[in-house]
Amino acid sequence: MKVMVVGGGGREHAIIKKIKKSPKVSQIFALPGNGGIASDAVCVDIGAKDLEAIVKFAKEKAVDFAIVAPDDPLVLGLVDLLKAENIPCFGPEKKAAIIEGSKAFSKDLMKKYGIPTAAYETFTDMESALTYLDTCKIPVVVKADGLALGKGVIIAETLDDAKKAVRDMMEDKVFGESGSKVVIEEFLTGPEVSVLSFTDGKTLIPMVSSMDHKRALDGDKGLNTGGMGTIAPNPYYTAEIADRCMKEIFLPTMEAMNKEGRTFAGCLYFGLMLTEDGPKVIEYNCRFGDPETQVVLPLLDSDLFDIMEHVADGTLDQAEVNFADDAACCVVMASEGYPVKYEKGFEITISDDVEDVYVAGAKLSEDGKLLTNGGRVLGVTERGEDIAEAIRKAYASVEKVHFDNAFYRHDIGQRALAALDEK
Repeated sequence: MKVMVVGGGGREHAIIKKIKKSPKVSQIFALPGNGGIASDAVCVDIGAKDLEAIVKFAKEKAVDFAIVAPDDPLVLGLVDLLKAENIPCFGPEKKAAIIEGSKAFSKDLMKKYGIPTAAYETFTDMESALTYLDTCKIPVVVKADGLALGKGVIIAETLDDAKKAVRDMMEDKVFGESGSKVVIEEFLTGPEVSVLSFTDGKTLIPMVSSMDHKRALDGDKGLNTGGMGTIAPNPYYTAEIADRCMKEIFLPTMEAMNKEGRTFAGCLYFGLMLTEDGPKVIEYNCRFGDPETQVVLPLLDSDLFDIMEHVADGTLDQAEVNFADDAACCVVMASEGYPVKYEKGFEITISDDVEDVYVAGAKLSEDGKLLTNGGRVLGVTERGEDIAEAIRKAYASVEKVHFDNAFYRHDIGQRALAALDEK
């Protein structure tokens, strides 16, 4: 089958490397892909938000199946357009992708159906939001309602910071129209857990849990990023908590979306906080997380493409979905200065014995060299019998990947090891 994967980051590279192993897949197109993905798929220079061009390409190439990976094209309705042309898709329709596209929608959904989450209020008027902040317990969380490249969430440590966040979003439009509406919610504390899941709206199968590391620098210091590394499984996510999440969060969310006439079929991501009062939802995503995907999919022993077909067909209950019992660690190598300002164009060399490298920000030069072309350049993933071994192997492989201006955190997974020591 000819498969089209929409997107061009490390997440898409991980998906492509996995589906490439399926005997059902004969050719993979990546739109737009990147210089690293080019070694595993045919890259086509069409942006992920150019919906009309994507649909036209899919028809011209007689694509048999499409995987829409990033949030923007999902929220804009690309799956709807492809389905209208009878092209089967993995990914939710526009009416379901709103679960990530609007934070106000997702918070209201949780309130309506009793799904545990932080207390909140939603505002479209800036002065009302600023007045409300005077009544809030600090720290407080301020969120732009719409998509903001993962940067629209501000944890305000002071009242002044909270009011600045509101003004930045609603008056100065730092996130464009995404900040026209804001959600102000209570600040929760506890370990964070990411759980991706396959669902077709009737069946929901959680994947291996993971732990992300958002801050740029060691010790969870520095600015928030798109993710500097991940480990899986997350040691805080015990079998008991997993069972509770299934009953109180996962299945109720799937059923709530069905009741709203917004059946979700694809990868539904649950960002959770394990509070003293039990697990609560911090956020939903309507797609695979990045870089969580880079540790979760390497642990999948089953045929990913086969699972995706079952999701698209509404027969997920018939799919074989098995994950390994071992662990994985992904260390993100970024350009010095990320996430603010950084230089591009440095040559990347990767030792032949390092297999699981997922390229995010790179391009090919005219003479075929791989060059840095972004902030998060690539992720290096290794599996191990346990988290400690996976971490050791990942950092050993990082030493075999080189480019000028590279930086990475040296403590990915250390919080997980500390959690294991506490048990």
